[in-house]
Amino acid sequence: MKAILDERQWKHDPQNFMANGVVSRSPEQPARIGVLKAAAEAAGYGFAAPEDAGPGPIAAVHSAEYLTFLETIHGRWSRIEGAAPEVIPNIHPANRTDSYPQSAIGQAGFHQADTACPISEHTWESAYWSAQTAITGADLLAGGESGVYALCRPPGHHAYADLAGGFCFLNNSAIAAERLRSKGYRPAILDVDVHHGNGTQGIFYRRSDVLTVSIHADPARFYPFFWGHAHERGEGDGLGANLNLPLPRGTGDTDYMDTLEVALRRIASFGTDVLVVALGLDASIDDPFKGLAVTQDGFRQIGARLKATGLPLLLVQEGGYLSDTLGANLEAVLTGATGRG
Repeated sequence: MKAILDERQWKHDPQNFMANGVVSRSPEQPARIGVLKAAAEAAGYGFAAPEDAGPGPIAAVHSAEYLTFLETIHGRWSRIEGAAPEVIPNIHPANRTDSYPQSAIGQAGFHQADTACPISEHTWESAYWSAQTAITGADLLAGGESGVYALCRPPGHHAYADLAGGFCFLNNSAIAAERLRSKGYRPAILDVDVHHGNGTQGIFYRRSDVLTVSIHADPARFYPFFWGHAHERGEGDGLGANLNLPLPRGTGDTDYMDTLEVALRRIASFGTDVLVVALGLDASIDDPFKGLAVTQDGFRQIGARLKATGLPLLLVQEGGYLSDTLGANLEAVLTGATGRG
């Protein structure tokens, strides 16, 4: 099976992350790439660089206003006297319908949901090539590949059409699904990250042509807090095309796999013919965020069950942060998905 990675993704190196009022270095570190790449290679995946499909597939999901902001904001921010090296907002609109300011500070508040998505000199470049990695993966599936691993970093599933958040800038899984839909497929997105894929949900919430399913730690007391609850089913044409399966903190392998079966039944009922997996590994019992308690064997079971669907699989890397078992967990998923585990 093939894997895609662009080395320019190393350049994004966020320094600031605030949790409980304390500022520390972001857990979304470039070193994740080296760990994940080595694990995928150990699972038998060979890496290639992505093609550049241009901005069109990205703009099919994200607004032109937002893309202009991402591409230009760091340069504009840097012209502010005394500005920090990273763009971090300190004010936000009360509603998305509030007025759109001209200032870099105001636009940062409009387009960045939280302090976990600082923008530095190379953020746009890395995010762009992260998205192109997912697009190339989608194109390979459309060309007949049965499975592709897209090592995307920075991740994407918290990014809305015009809003960054939670380490995410461009929604790689959504971009890939839309690319597949445009080629005549009926895609579903299955998000197995410990955090709810709120940006993905928001992008497709009023649409019926892409199914979104997310298994995650209950957001009642876990990021992203305001989205990911079981009653959120979609709106308008999208009613019934969104399924959230929140789990209690500390849920382990057995209950997780039972919930995965619920998700896969909905995916089958949708008539899905290609599956985009938002592959967060932070459901691990060893992950720093401590939301769920999936073991290495649990990740192997997840990979094997995905393979058993018989669907073409695009595995798009989302979360999963530095721990002693991060690489082993990815290797377990990938070997399961290739039938070797």
